Amino acid sequence: MGFAVSDELLGTVVPIVVYWIYSGMYMCLGSFEKYRLHSKSDEEEKNLVSKLTVVKGVLFQQLLQAAVAILLFTVTGGHAGASSQQPSSFIVLASQFVTAMLVMDTWQYFLHRYFHENKFLYRHLHSWHHRLVVPYAFGALYNHPLEGLLLDTVGGALSFMLSGMSPRTSIYFFSFATIKTVDDHCGLMLPGNPLHIFFRNNSAYHDVHHQLYGSKYNFSQPFFVMWDRILGTYMPYSLEKRAEGGFEARPTKEFKED
Repeated sequence: MGFAVSDELLGTVVPIVVYWIYSGMYMCLGSFEKYRLHSKSDEEEKNLVSKLTVVKGVLFQQLLQAAVAILLFTVTGGHAGASSQQPSSFIVLASQFVTAMLVMDTWQYFLHRYFHENKFLYRHLHSWHHRLVVPYAFGALYNHPLEGLLLDTVGGALSFMLSGMSPRTSIYFFSFATIKTVDDHCGLMLPGNPLHIFFRNNSAYHDVHHQLYGSKYNFSQPFFVMWDRILGTYMPYSLEKRAEGGFEARPTKEFKED
């Protein structure tokens, strides 16, 4: 039991550490203007909240979510709907990962979309995240604390339980989900980025959503784009070079007048 509890705690703490290490790496890479989706001056001028406020907000949210997660593990014993044994088969492990990814994507798509379509929820909750008109790495989890609990904590709990993964497996899954979320908000299109090779839902795709013309599109996060395609909220875009360096994600012609 002691070993299982240790894995459950690691599944909560390790992704937080990964978040700050990975986002810090991206912030350093952000000095390479030729890979940026927005200039540094745009990042400073267009965003509606200071970076210090973002850091404080993310830290508070992470502490709150960690406390809730630990409480849930304590109450449920850590085994509600999940396996206490680490699978030895790669196929089983892969199926648990894919299942968890699909569950998380489904939960976040519909809730995220509803946060946009419900004016009250957008004004009082989700608009916090869209204060970052120009997203950057460590702002990936800058949300209203209640939204963070509903979107990330509940979504993570459902992914964990419905996939049947063990606490040990969840350490790797939630760390990977954290890396993917940070990458989606990093504002960089790095050559050879493996996440961009395997996932169409990338930093340019999500950057479109943060722009005014894309706020009704590209709700899918953090892995696939299937729900946007199925339900007609997919906005195709082209990636074009900016004259001053870097790239810009622009909607295709049929969306420019939308």
